Amino acid sequence: MRIANVFMFDHLAGYLSETDEGYHFIYDINYLQNPNAEAVSLTLPLSHVPFTSESMFSFFDGLIPEGWLLEVAEKNWKLDERDRMGLLMVCCTDCIGAVSIVGVKTEEA
Repeated sequence: MRIANVFMFDHLAGYLSETDEGYHFIYDINYLQNPNAEAVSLTLPLSHVPFTSESMFSFFDGLIPEGWLLEVAEKNWKLDERDRMGLLMVCCTDCIGAVSIVGVKTEEA
């Protein structure tokens, strides 16, 4: 399992995880309690209910670079273009816009 923190304007907004079953996104409870909280995407509205998908959520997939910049990322970090979670965690820590992704180090059991 891989987990990433999702930030909105430098505030922890939620958590994106990749498991054998697919992808899961859930908003942080403290973020939801903030009256100024904004959804990270129109397709992921503010909710206490987790979102699930068999493939990477379109919004997050859209943050991953394309073209020559994707090729640079693949070569530098030795990632496969099909490893969407890996690319997201490596390439999207400082995105243009409000959302950024920071991978969380996890220990395998």
